[in-house]
Amino acid sequence: MELRQLGRSDLRIAPLMLGGNVFGWTADEKTSHAILDAFIDAGFNAIDTADTYSRWVPGHKGGESETIIGNWLKKSGKRDRVMLASKVGEDMGLGEGRNLRKDYILRECEASLARLQTDRIDLYQTHFDDEVTPPEETMAAYAQLIAQGKVRAIGASNISPARLKASLAASKTLGLPRYETLQPLYNLSDRNEFETGYATLCRQEQISVIP
Repeated sequence: MELRQLGRSDLRIAPLMLGGNVFGWTADEKTSHAILDAFIDAGFNAIDTADTYSRWVPGHKGGESETIIGNWLKKSGKRDRVMLASKVGEDMGLGEGRNLRKDYILRECEASLARLQTDRIDLYQTHFDDEVTPPEETMAAYAQLIAQGKVRAIGASNISPARLKASLAASKTLGLPRYETLQPLYNLSDRNEFETGYATLCRQEQISVIP
């Protein structure tokens, strides 16, 4: 299986990434585990989830997808075959809204690690930008997690081009780790936002795009 480098990091993934959005939502734990086994055993290695999956389901509070993946990792013993990605920053219903403060990121990372039953998240991504917290504070939080070995590399998802540029500038100025990936809105029917706002920047900065 061909593996592709993510940005300038040492992470390499197969061409397809498995989204864990449905785990604990439309796919129960047994079904989710069967899908995960089939995906990894077919030679793929990248699994994507988020702390907020699937808080939108009545009776759910978030963390359901991470919990199911964590149970599978423990049961299957396949952690070393997985490039595990998760996200932080979306509203978790705790009255804090979308949040990228340093204390919040550090706290939520610990919660994700516990649910995932692992000592590290390979790719930790900004899910949504709160547009209030200075990017310097956010990047410093990620830098601490990387220094502690709890995160290997970082990426961004729903973040404006202006804030992406500001985050990259903050990382460069302060000598901090930078976003290595971008997971934007991009599909056959909705391409304009990425192609006009992000594509050139991603090429210039060698940021890998994960549609």
